[in-house]
Amino acid sequence: MPQPKLTPEETRAIQEALDADYKAVNIRLRKGEYQYSLAEAIASYQLKLGFPDVKEIIRELYGIEKTEDTSFVRKIQTILKKMERNDVVRIMKKRKPWELQRYSLSSLKFQDVDKSPVVFASDQQIEELQNLLDSMAARSEASTRLRQVNSKTWIFLLFVLLSYAVILWDFSQPLINPLVFIAAFSIAVMSALALGRALS
Repeated sequence: MPQPKLTPEETRAIQEALDADYKAVNIRLRKGEYQYSLAEAIASYQLKLGFPDVKEIIRELYGIEKTEDTSFVRKIQTILKKMERNDVVRIMKKRKPWELQRYSLSSLKFQDVDKSPVVFASDQQIEELQNLLDSMAARSEASTRLRQVNSKTWIFLLFVLLSYAVILWDFSQPLINPLVFIAAFSIAVMSALALGRALS
């Protein structure tokens, strides 16, 4: 399954949820109630590096028909707003202005108003998600390094070619200028050495 490309804010939201211990919240999260079901649906997306909007949550929990029921959508949005005020969910930045608001959990473990522990991901799921984030960060870092090496390589190659062009131009003149030749040859040698280091 291809991994979605995360923005820095999305990566931070997932990492904060992973790092958070049992978060005490002033709201009930009891199985069978709306708040619990909504948080569970958001967690299932978050564990797959996703952030659902209200219609995606409703589609997953109650079916596609309910996404067309405006009053039901408003009811769910009101509950999500209450959950946001109690720091259970966070509203993510929209990628495009016309998109619906997307949601993330502030933690994957909560202690609700009844002092009951509520867990939306097993230790294994949390570990797998952490490993996935770490591997994505490593790949991103490697990709950045590769781009830097590629740009350096092209710069050094350009210097080598320009230096050789200047040397050839100097040789084609009736009178060879030793200063131009020495300068161009020195730049060509230094650039070739730097190019060799960049490629190794």
